[in-house]
Amino acid sequence: MPVPAIDAGVLERGGVRLAISGPLATVTLDRPDVLNAQTPATWQALRHIGEQLDPDVRVVVVRGSGRAFSAGLDRRMFTGEPVDGEPGGLGALLSLSAEEADARIASYQAGFTWLSDPARVTIAAVQGHAIGAGFQLALACDFRVLAEDAQFCMAETGLGLVPDLGGTLPLVRLVGYSRAAEMCVTSRRVPAEEALRIGLANSVAPLDGLDAAVDALVAAVMKPLPGAVSETLALMASAASGVPFADQLALERAAQLRRVRSFAAMSAHS
Repeated sequence: MPVPAIDAGVLERGGVRLAISGPLATVTLDRPDVLNAQTPATWQALRHIGEQLDPDVRVVVVRGSGRAFSAGLDRRMFTGEPVDGEPGGLGALLSLSAEEADARIASYQAGFTWLSDPARVTIAAVQGHAIGAGFQLALACDFRVLAEDAQFCMAETGLGLVPDLGGTLPLVRLVGYSRAAEMCVTSRRVPAEEALRIGLANSVAPLDGLDAAVDALVAAVMKPLPGAVSETLALMASAASGVPFADQLALERAAQLRRVRSFAAMSAHS
């Protein structure tokens, strides 16, 4: 199905492919020669998809081509070499004012944060390495389905940096402060079996069964009515944020009333 609102040039520069099949969108990092390493152009492409994706898309699957999900930042980001027409890599931030640098990083984060919008279900299909920015991209999604060879690693601290693409909050929510801090500070590899045990993964499949496992999850989340899914995801997000119990109960009541009114509206037009 054509996607006229999407600028193919932006996706190509970022090494990202987008395929739409009815209510399902598949976003593929497509730089297998460098294990789908990410650049600012990658984040621009991801942000562009989030801004332009048709609202009728109910499920988004994010995956990497080849043998890895994503090995993190392109090495040129650390060496000062030009990266996709942007000189200086990470060092280029030093030439900006504090406000400009903050806005630049915020634009990078926007390539990830749309994946947590309750308007649609997002699924990371992870094989091989998901390191640094790759790990944070997987964390941005609602669900993570792993191949048995998958490995997560938050490598930034070991490189003298910090995770800044939105990964710290979901990581702490999923595994707790102490375990999340240990994973980030030590930059150790977390294999698929451990990821499943501690709640980082929803399921683990054999490498040749990853596609089937993702397809089964897509089919399952497509069954409920879209409004019920988005309302439920919003409730889960508010609960995870630690709102007071009385406030959460009020949010549940309001969401349920919206669903009942929706049923009534549909009945009136049938």
